[in-house]
Amino acid sequence: MSKAFVKDDGESQEAEHELAETPIPPGTKNYITPKGAQKLKDELKKLMDVDRPEVTRVVSWAASNGDRSENADYIYGKRRLREIDRRIRFLTKRLDAAEVLDPRETKADSVRFGATVVVGNEEGEKKTYSIVGVDEIDAKRGHVSWLSPLGKALLKAKVGNQVSFRTPKGEVTLDILEIHYKEIE
Repeated sequence: MSKAFVKDDGESQEAEHELAETPIPPGTKNYITPKGAQKLKDELKKLMDVDRPEVTRVVSWAASNGDRSENADYIYGKRRLREIDRRIRFLTKRLDAAEVLDPRETKADSVRFGATVVVGNEEGEKKTYSIVGVDEIDAKRGHVSWLSPLGKALLKAKVGNQVSFRTPKGEVTLDILEIHYKEIE
């Protein structure tokens, strides 16, 4: 069989994961809030100081037991090490490219990165969205990426403006009711 059709379990899966975790277009800055940057730093520290050494100990112990071909602790431990190393590389690259912007330092009357925006929809419902970096997205809390369709529609809008954007269900129009620059919860 051609090598082109053989899937190397470790490397090709790692490449797939890295592509899936890289939604920042080339040449675009990786804006992030201070809380978002700290969250990534905390995860990186835990992976390097706790998770990786722990899995390394398990793999070393499993390797000392002899036959590695049928040793589940060794096989799964090595796979987990690859996952941890992939995530460490990803976080390191993300943090190296990050441009931390504190919303509390922004003085603007239009929507910029870090803004918390109160909008009203066509049914009269109010919703609050915070414009955050791609690594901070949390739909349940109203944290939307500045690169998302909603985030792009909101950027540069002012109180009293209407913005429209496409969703899978169709065109949505929102009224900008309030804009605040504060620490994003």
